[in-house]
Amino acid sequence: MDLFFSFIVPVYNRPIEIKELLQSLSLQTYGKPFEVVVVEDGSEDSSQEVVAAFKDNLSITYLTKKNSGPGDSRNYGMKRAKGNYFIVLDSDCILPPHYLGAVAESLNKKYVPCFGGPDAAHESFTVVQKAINYAMTSLLTTGGIRGAKAAVGKFQPRSFNMGISKIAFEKTKGYGNIHPGEDPDLTFRIWKEGFETKLIPEAFVYHKRRIDWNKFYKQVSKFGKVRPILNRWHPGTAKITYWFPTLFCVGFIAAMVLAILGSYWLISLFALYFIALFVHSLVLHKNIVIAFLSLIAASIQFMGYGSGFLKNTVLMALSKKEPQELFPKLFFKPNLQRDK
Repeated sequence: MDLFFSFIVPVYNRPIEIKELLQSLSLQTYGKPFEVVVVEDGSEDSSQEVVAAFKDNLSITYLTKKNSGPGDSRNYGMKRAKGNYFIVLDSDCILPPHYLGAVAESLNKKYVPCFGGPDAAHESFTVVQKAINYAMTSLLTTGGIRGAKAAVGKFQPRSFNMGISKIAFEKTKGYGNIHPGEDPDLTFRIWKEGFETKLIPEAFVYHKRRIDWNKFYKQVSKFGKVRPILNRWHPGTAKITYWFPTLFCVGFIAAMVLAILGSYWLISLFALYFIALFVHSLVLHKNIVIAFLSLIAASIQFMGYGSGFLKNTVLMALSKKEPQELFPKLFFKPNLQRDK
C-alpha cells in the first residue's frame, strides 16, 4: 500500500509548543512527502504566525474553528486532510528525526489500520516533567498497564501519538465528544469494526506535559472519572486492573489506620513498594531529585485516578441518568460549523 501521511495537530492557546513540534517535523529524515494539518480550536492566543513561518519547510494547512474540544478538532482536520493515513499528535509533543521513517517501516512490514507509539522524557525536560513522565509510563505504576509489550495485540493507542487510516476513520466516524477518554473510546470502536491495532515502540515522541502538581492531579482524576463511562459503553473491555489505583488508595488508608493501632505489616508493604519505585527511578534517571519526585507523581496518579474512578462508579450505579447528563463537564459540545 502506498502510504501518504497527514499529521493532525489540534492546538489551543499553545503557539510556543506548536513551534517546537513543527520544528521537529521539519527535521524528519523520512524521504517521501507528507502533510501537516494544524487545527486552531478556538484559541485566544493564535498560532497563525508560528505556522506561517514553516510554510517553506513543510506542506502545512492551517485551519480555524470554534472551540469544541480536541476530539472534534481532530475529526475536523482528518476530514480535510489529503492523506490516506492520519497521525494524530498533541501540540506539546516533540518528534525525534527518525519518527515517521519508523512508522512507515513498521506499517510496510505489517500493516494495521491503527497504531500507537510510546512517549519518552527529553533531556531538556524539567525534573517535574521527568517525574510525571515516569509515573505515566513506568511498569511499576499504572503506566505499565497499557504500555506493556506483552499487550501489543490489544494495545490501546493514545491520541498524543496515534495513527489511524482514512478507511478506519470513515468507518468509525472518528473521535467522540467525551474528554478525556476519547482515544480509548475510538480504539474500542475500531476493534468492534474488526480493525487491528498495534504498538510501534520505535515511533516514540517526547511528550512535555506542561503541567504542575495540581493540574496533574486534575488530569489523572478525569482519567479515572471517564473510565466507568467507557466500561458502560464498552462492557467487554472492562478489566480488574482499572480498580488497582482505587484499591491502592483504600489499602493505604487501611495501612495508616493499622499503623496507628500498632500493626505495621501493611504499611511495611507500601514502604517496600515506594522503595522499589525510588530505586527504579534513580537507576533510570541517575538523579536523586527526580527519584524523589517520582514518588510524589506516582502517589498523585494513584490518588487522583483511584478517587475519580470510585466516585463516578458509585454515582453511575446510583443514578439512572445518561453519562452526558450526569457528568456534563466531561463532554464537549460538537462543532456545528458547516464544512467549507
